[in-house]
Amino acid sequence: MTDQQASETENSHPDPEELSATMAEIAERSQRLVADFLARQADDPEIANLDPLNIGSAFMELCTHMMQNPTKLAEAQMQLWQNYMQLWQNTTLRMLGHNAEPLVTPQKGDRRFRDDAWQENEVFDYIKQSYLLSSQWIQGLVQDVDGLDDKTAQKLDFYTRQFVDAISPTNFLMTNPEVLRATLESGGENLVKGLQNLLDDLERGKGKLQIKMTDLDAFKVGENVATTPGAVIGKTDLMELLQYTPSTDKVAKRPLMIIPPWINKYYILDLRPANSFIKWAVDQGHTVFVLSWVNPDGELAEKSFSDYANEGILAALDMIYEATGERDINAIGYCLGGTLLTSTLAYMAKKNDDRIKSATFFTTLTDFEHPGELSVFIDEEQIGSLEHKMEKEGFLEGSDMATSFNMLRANDLIWSFVVNNYMLGKDPFPFDLLYWNSDSTRMPKAMHSFYLRNMYQKNLLREPGGISILGERIDLRDIKIPAYFLSTREDHIAPWKATYAGTQLLSGQVKFVLSASGHIAGVVNPPAAKKYCYWTYNRNPAEPEQWLEKATQHEGSWWTDWQNWISRRSGGEVDARKPGDGDRKVIGPAPGEYVKVRP
Repeated sequence: MTDQQASETENSHPDPEELSATMAEIAERSQRLVADFLARQADDPEIANLDPLNIGSAFMELCTHMMQNPTKLAEAQMQLWQNYMQLWQNTTLRMLGHNAEPLVTPQKGDRRFRDDAWQENEVFDYIKQSYLLSSQWIQGLVQDVDGLDDKTAQKLDFYTRQFVDAISPTNFLMTNPEVLRATLESGGENLVKGLQNLLDDLERGKGKLQIKMTDLDAFKVGENVATTPGAVIGKTDLMELLQYTPSTDKVAKRPLMIIPPWINKYYILDLRPANSFIKWAVDQGHTVFVLSWVNPDGELAEKSFSDYANEGILAALDMIYEATGERDINAIGYCLGGTLLTSTLAYMAKKNDDRIKSATFFTTLTDFEHPGELSVFIDEEQIGSLEHKMEKEGFLEGSDMATSFNMLRANDLIWSFVVNNYMLGKDPFPFDLLYWNSDSTRMPKAMHSFYLRNMYQKNLLREPGGISILGERIDLRDIKIPAYFLSTREDHIAPWKATYAGTQLLSGQVKFVLSASGHIAGVVNPPAAKKYCYWTYNRNPAEPEQWLEKATQHEGSWWTDWQNWISRRSGGEVDARKPGDGDRKVIGPAPGEYVKVRP
């Protein structure tokens, strides 16, 4: 070893005094966190429920059915053993300098094994392939059990995948080459910094692990996200109505009202000027209004789904009329906002209220028969547990909802950050989308219970008279206005085949469009980015597969297709309207105050 190498090696080790002080601080913080945790354990009756997700009974049922066919289990074990023998032989050949084709490779899009050592080093390649063989065997074994009902089978498949993802060799120090390399190069400083990051996340989550996905100090709502110019022109207990400043001399006669979901905040549609749907719509000549939902506290516990219709959409319609003098408007609903829009439209049809002339639905479920993997969280035991939890505070914490959504993509939204933050000791990269993702909102007790039970659990929205809005039994078949359904092919929250069912429920002219990518990226896809593609077909057969077989693929963003569709329903042009021009006066600048309330 040269003197220079020796000096670099010496310098790579942490200063003993600094390390000692850091470890003392970590010990003190850990002790305080443990004490706080134990105190909460004693005060929280929910702790007695060791199976809040109701998983145990499903796996007991799995074992019962599995034991009824021991031959199939023995065959699967024999196949696994043969694969391991082949893997061992291949690894031996590689160690002797021969080539050997991999027995198993990661799925396309699996980014866990990107480090070169997973391919080039025989030992790590063996660990990787051993894990992939075992994980495939476990999941195949669970999926191949006969006699399980569909819901139980889906729950077992989902939680088996959670287990398989958790035991990945990338999640452990001694089996992750990148972490081992960082540990040797830094003299273990990465692990000390990772422990500090872990304690920071536990403290921020008040004892619950709240993984930091981005630099939370890098963004500020109204300064570098949610920056499209506009004003608050109306307000209720549940929403602030934003009107945006026009960027064209002439605008469409019919204003455009956007109803975002209230599970997250509206500015997913206004992250940055380059990818803001709101700014783009303003630039196309729309007078854009957006409902910015409140982040509710216990005082709003009894606010219902009907209240969101009344104090949200219906109140906004009155305000828009006062602001512009226009009675007729076009509406967009995103995800849960779209479900609320369909419910409100059906109510308005009962009341002969025709102010909304067209409806656009982004990734919206109206038929919840096949709602995707979110259904694993919906059964009587879990809903009852949530209701008991909400009874105490009057709302469901946004972090609880966020955890459920993150579990749908655990490798990307949980384990990648565990490796980066806690094992590599790195700070997460500033990313506006992940900042928005962490800026979740609470759910009022009454509304959320109604939504889970009547939509997800009982699927009553699709049934004529199945649910009541503001005292009226509604029927989605009463909706006769033109509708544009936008769904995304890789959506894990609102699967496109499930959203397609809405085309069969409404009675008006319906256009269905399918975008590539997922629930967010497939929607927030500006034309200038020239990314992805979308499919269209001018008819809506009964089954989504039939639609896709006939559909035509187009390159780029669906936004331009929607603009062509909506422009024919915009009522001509008028002079541009600015916030405050009409009878509704400006309350304050956009983005308002509701959106700034963090969890």
